[in-house]
Amino acid sequence: MAKKISQLNAATELQGPESFALVQSSETKKATISQVINYIHNTDITASDGVNLDLDDSLYDDSRMIKLSWSGGSGNMVLSLPDATTSKNTNRIIRIVTNGGFNTNTRVRLTPIAGQTLDGSSNYYELNVSYEGLMLWSDGSEWFIIQKKA
Repeated sequence: MAKKISQLNAATELQGPESFALVQSSETKKATISQVINYIHNTDITASDGVNLDLDDSLYDDSRMIKLSWSGGSGNMVLSLPDATTSKNTNRIIRIVTNGGFNTNTRVRLTPIAGQTLDGSSNYYELNVSYEGLMLWSDGSEWFIIQKKA
């Protein structure tokens, strides 16, 4: 006899290759965690002078890959990192890349929220190079830069 979802044991520490059932267009299909993550977590953000954007907004809860495009003339944009201490951000990885519209006069400043750090610093990290990339990880108390490309 089939069990209700509420009767199933909770999964622990999903690694990515495990299969699970999901309903897509009224049909039950097989998927992996890796497939779901790759599908739902890409975000495009248009950066421009004077904009302050908070990645802690629920709109960005599922963002794992963020592509930044610059619009307009020279200037600075502030991109505030999510709260590293919330359960939704513990062990979260965020990748950020810039498109070809960036230069030394167009800057996005990745800024930790008050009381938190990015690589041990409360200061911002500046992205101002075309095709620059950064991978960040939260351990549940702060953000770490774990990979850079420039």
